[in-house]
Amino acid sequence: MEYTRNIDVLKKSIYEIHEKKDMAVVLGDSIEVMKLMESDSVDLIFADQPYNIGKNFGNNKDSWENTRKYVEWNKLWINEAMRLLKKDGTMYLMTATQYMPYIDVYMQENYHVLSRIVWSYDSSGVQSKKMYGSLYEPILMVTKCENSKYTFNADDILVEAKTGAKRKLIDYRKNPPQPYNTEKVPGNVWEFTRVRYRMAEYENHPTQKPESLLNRIIKASSNENDLVFDPFGGTFTTGAVAKKLNRKFIGIDLNPEYVKIGLRRLDITDEYNGEKLEKDKSRVTNNKSKKDHVKKELEYEELRFDI
Repeated sequence: MEYTRNIDVLKKSIYEIHEKKDMAVVLGDSIEVMKLMESDSVDLIFADQPYNIGKNFGNNKDSWENTRKYVEWNKLWINEAMRLLKKDGTMYLMTATQYMPYIDVYMQENYHVLSRIVWSYDSSGVQSKKMYGSLYEPILMVTKCENSKYTFNADDILVEAKTGAKRKLIDYRKNPPQPYNTEKVPGNVWEFTRVRYRMAEYENHPTQKPESLLNRIIKASSNENDLVFDPFGGTFTTGAVAKKLNRKFIGIDLNPEYVKIGLRRLDITDEYNGEKLEKDKSRVTNNKSKKDHVKKELEYEELRFDI
């Protein structure tokens, strides 16, 4: 019902929308598109926003004038996204490690932070020799308020319990005593491999997130036929996984090239403006240099005490 109402509203707008079998892709600015959508209509939001570290997304650079303006922009889209979220819904959001503290504080002051997750991954082998290289990205799990009755399907995301079960230890706290469980709910440090060139799921995008990461999030925090929303579609991995798990999906992106990825991955259409949609197997090579990234880090250090 919520999916249909949102689609009907968006189809009457100026924005380009493509939709088929409970899967929808919208071309447009995420904040402006969200303003048209219904309040309290989304069960789960995953937001992999621009990180403000200079990545090149083709027609729009991931760069704000300074940290303050980036944080203010975050507040704008977060408020719109949380308006769309149901009282008992959940949002997961990501940003760069240096900016997450500001976002975390804002979420604590205005909403309710359930968990702070670390997505940990191995490096490609190229690491800085002047500092400790970053091998993780932070994720916030958030609800509207402390008393939200949010979905958490623990049994759907169990992982191997290596400690007690592998050593065949006995838990004498139970009556009668019995072996430790072989499975457990994951903690807040997640180890998933980054999407790399030549992997089957790879798309030509500088910040693609792995399907395994979204699989855990969507299974844990939504149920079949729930509406999953992604305001920064990118490679539309969120939608692709939502489709496999029998959820409904609406995603937005500003770049027509990424919208085309979404149309193909979600099986909405195999043609766009007369162009046959095929997977681009080329490697992303136009990211900004490490030198530019270091410059961004220095700017952050200069401004962080003024926020």
